[in-house]
Amino acid sequence: MKDSSWAFPRIRRLPPYVFSTINALKTKLRKEGEDIVDLGMGNPDLPPPDFVIEKLCEVARKKNTHRYSLSAGIPRLRKAICNFYRERFGVILDPEREAIMTIGAKEGYSHLILSLISPGDTVIVPNPSYPIHYYAPIIAGGEVRTIPLKGEEDLEDFLKKLHQAIRETLPKPKAIVLNFPHNPTTTCVELDFFKEVVSLALKEEVFLIHDFAYGDITFDDYKAPSLLEVEGAKKIAVEIYSMSKSFSMAGWRVGFVLGNEILIKNLAHLKSYLDYGVFLPIQVASIVALESDYSVVQKVKKVYERRRNVLVEGLRKLGWHVPKPKGSMFLWAKIPNWVGKNSLEFSLYLLKEAKVAVSPGIGFGTEGEGFVRFALVENELRIKQAIRGIRRALRKLQGQSSPSPP
Repeated sequence: MKDSSWAFPRIRRLPPYVFSTINALKTKLRKEGEDIVDLGMGNPDLPPPDFVIEKLCEVARKKNTHRYSLSAGIPRLRKAICNFYRERFGVILDPEREAIMTIGAKEGYSHLILSLISPGDTVIVPNPSYPIHYYAPIIAGGEVRTIPLKGEEDLEDFLKKLHQAIRETLPKPKAIVLNFPHNPTTTCVELDFFKEVVSLALKEEVFLIHDFAYGDITFDDYKAPSLLEVEGAKKIAVEIYSMSKSFSMAGWRVGFVLGNEILIKNLAHLKSYLDYGVFLPIQVASIVALESDYSVVQKVKKVYERRRNVLVEGLRKLGWHVPKPKGSMFLWAKIPNWVGKNSLEFSLYLLKEAKVAVSPGIGFGTEGEGFVRFALVENELRIKQAIRGIRRALRKLQGQSSPSPP
C-alpha cells in the first residue's frame, strides 16, 4: 500500500487534533523534570464519595456481577436517574421509554448522532463548541452549520441566527445541538431561552439535543435549568446527563440520554449492536450516588467555586480582566491584545514559560480564536502557583513587546 492510503475517507474529514500539540509539549517538559500545572483538559481531579467507591468494591467482590450487563442500563439505574430528575428539576420521565444509560456523555451523543444522521443531513452546532459536538455529525457522514456563540450578552443574536440558519438550510436541518452551561465559553442560560428554542424546534420539526454535562456545576445563586422543564420539550428533544463532573466519576463513564422516546428507541437499537453496557458494579454504585443526599454534589460545586475565585482574582491582579463564570468547570479568557499571539502560540508560550497548560481556543472552533480555556482541575495552591508562573511569562513577554499591557 502507498503511504498516503493510511487515512480512510471518513478519517480524512477529521483534521489533526489541535490539543495534541499541547499534549506533546507537556509530555516532553514533564520528562525533562518540569512541574507543569495542568489546567488544560477538563479532567476532574476530585475522587467520588467514599460510600460510592465502597459500594463499587462490595458489588465487584460478588461472583455473579462480572458477566455482560445491559446496553441500555439496568432498570433500577434508569429508575434512579428518572427519580433524580423529578426531584431536581420537576421533570417526569418514563424509565422504560424515556431514559437510556450510555458509556459517558460523549459516547451517548456520538451514537445518538450516528443513529440519527445520514449522508446529506445537517446539524446546527454553536461555534465554539466541545469538539465532538461538531465532529460526531461529520463522522456520521453529515454536514454541520455553525452559529457564533460569544457569551451571555450575545444570546439574543444567537437566537436570531438560529432562526435564520433553519430558514436558509436546505434540506431543513435534522437537529440542533446545545450545551449549557457551555463548554468552552461558560455561557449560561435561563429557562426562557430554552422555551424559545423549544418553540422554534416544534414549529420547524427539528430535533434538539442538549448536552447537560455541567448542569450541576453552577456557582453563586445560579441554578441551571433543564431543557426538559419546558412544556412539550420531550416531543422533539433529548438531554444528555453525565455523572462525570457532578459526582466526580469521570473515569467510570456513566451518562444518560433522557427525553424523546423516538430518539432513545433508535439509540437503544443501535447500541444493542455495539456494546453490552457498563460494568454492573459501576451501575449499582451509580444508583447509590443518585439516591444520596444532594449535598454530595453541593460539596463538589463549592470546591470548583473556590478555585474559580482564586483563578479569576489572580488573573485580574495581573491586569488580565476575565469574566467570572456562573457555571461549568472552566474559565474562558480573552487573550490581551498586546500579547500579539494567536491562541495556539500563546498556549505553547504559557506551557514553556509559565509551566502552565491551558487549551487554545482555536481547538474549539474558528470563533474560539483569541481565547484560551482554563480548567479548574488543580487545587487552590497549584492554581496560585500557576498564577505566579503566568505573571513571570507575561512580564517577560511585555519586555519583548512594544505595546504596553492594559
